[in-house]
Amino acid sequence: MITITAVIRAKAGQADTLRDALCAVADNVAKNEPGTIGFFISQDLSDPNVFTTYERFTSTAAMELHNGSPAVAIFFAQAEALIDGPVILHTCQEVSCK
Repeated sequence: MITITAVIRAKAGQADTLRDALCAVADNVAKNEPGTIGFFISQDLSDPNVFTTYERFTSTAAMELHNGSPAVAIFFAQAEALIDGPVILHTCQEVSCK
């Protein structure tokens, strides 16, 4: 299992728009990506401008399909206006799952 964790900070005043953009990606995943078996979005309780996504893929090919999807391209086209600073990404091999 391949996983990606991303930590994303919204620009001031853009948290709701960033949340909506991330949810649009999640909707696309649910409808079109059987190889993406989990796409979770969290919003920090102490700093609502910080979001974390946790994504689980059956294979590297499934991850590449997701990353090359039109929904992800639309998200990153919006990103400059929404995101403050770099996105912190961790691409990993899952070791344990409950």
